[in-house]
Amino acid sequence: MLFTKLKFIFLLSFFFCGILLAQNKLQTAITSLANDEVLKHGAFSMTAIDVETGRVIATHAPNKSLIPASSLKVITTATALELLGKDFQFPTRLQYDGTITNGVLDGNIYIKGFGDPTLGSDQMEEAIPMKTLMQEWVMAIQKLGIRQINGYIIGDGSYFEDVLAGKTWNWADLGNYYASGAWGLNIHENLYYLDFQQNPKLGTTPKVTGTRPMIPNLEFMNDLKSAGKNTGDNAYIYGGPYSYIRTIRGTIPVGSGIFTIKGSIPDPVFQTAYQLYCALENAGIRPSKGASTQLALQKTTTRKNFHTHLSPNLATLIKRANHKSVNLYCEALLRVLGVKQGEGGSMEAGTEVVKQHWEKRGIDMSGFFMEDGSGLSPRNGVTSYQFAQLLRLVERNTSVSDIFYESLPIGGKTGTVKYMFRNTIADGKIRLKSGTIGRVRSYSGLAKAKDGRMIAFSIIANDYTCSSSVIRKKMQAVLVKLCE
Repeated sequence: MLFTKLKFIFLLSFFFCGILLAQNKLQTAITSLANDEVLKHGAFSMTAIDVETGRVIATHAPNKSLIPASSLKVITTATALELLGKDFQFPTRLQYDGTITNGVLDGNIYIKGFGDPTLGSDQMEEAIPMKTLMQEWVMAIQKLGIRQINGYIIGDGSYFEDVLAGKTWNWADLGNYYASGAWGLNIHENLYYLDFQQNPKLGTTPKVTGTRPMIPNLEFMNDLKSAGKNTGDNAYIYGGPYSYIRTIRGTIPVGSGIFTIKGSIPDPVFQTAYQLYCALENAGIRPSKGASTQLALQKTTTRKNFHTHLSPNLATLIKRANHKSVNLYCEALLRVLGVKQGEGGSMEAGTEVVKQHWEKRGIDMSGFFMEDGSGLSPRNGVTSYQFAQLLRLVERNTSVSDIFYESLPIGGKTGTVKYMFRNTIADGKIRLKSGTIGRVRSYSGLAKAKDGRMIAFSIIANDYTCSSSVIRKKMQAVLVKLCE
């Protein structure tokens, strides 16, 4: 009997020694990176928490607020999932005012947006692309018996406040597709494709051949140059919301084909109305006054709803938001959180809702600075401890945990764990969202340890002096230890 007890105690001690040894390896790796020469002038933080017990198993500077870049998306999507629910859908409504007599509408058609970021998307498989969407809307109008419209097609984006891009976003970002901002009425992911005819000579200016879709009145000042082969897309479009004069700078490779970049639509609300106007005209129903927006008309009338389009559900939406790091989706979610909680449709309202929600869930949010929903702002600040605690709480919330876990990429921005953690024990055991902007690299997610425990973690580095690829490898060498 005594021998059996001693044997049990020995095995138990051996088991816990194994855990402590793994944890010591992790802590040693964290401390080593924190003291690395590449971070001599920068800042570094990491926290790893046992999901089941809530115990911090390894850490460095856990309460230091650092810029997270796109890792912030896990906070936005997790909050939306908990507050809106996995089945939430964005509606978009067609409305009319005036009267319909003998097939003639003496009034206007309205497109009332509620922030759907997937409306008319050609990027999301579950969304209806713009051409099909316009056909759906034309048929809905024809179903009312309307053959003639004596009025406008009006885009209504008033559901969100009219501050569209982040106040602290970089000017150089605003004309590009990833910084389009979230509007009350979005279309085609608020992006257009800009095509160039490549030039075979270095230093020459490639010619703009057009945009897809066509953006009326959009003009370009083209300062783009041709660079060497295989240099990739180094072109930037400059211009903010409502600005129809855009400047193009940077380079694209020499060649003889068509090279395409993506820009942000200056006014998606008007663009949506314009797309429907064109579709109606092609169907033989010409609105007499053209396309406009509620901002241009400032007109209040009694409207009648006659058609509602619904987005894919939230579970589907956040999976693409996290897997593909889609800024627009997270900005729309942040604003709708503000509206749904009665705070208004602004960035500030949404960020306040996020902060209050996690404070109610027991997280100390002091030192939490949220400027947007996507992580594009260099003014965002989050601690690794807040990230890890939040991820732990979501993982323990059984009503959403599976959906959220699946929304996290296997291996983050690089696409697969096999690529990030090649030939290691970490293969297939880490789900994480990455974040990268100038001199910022972060990873936040969940890892399965060798002993079966789930670990919530966040690792953030700011102002390192090495290349992005070097700091990535150093940080991933630490993350591997989570699975040992």
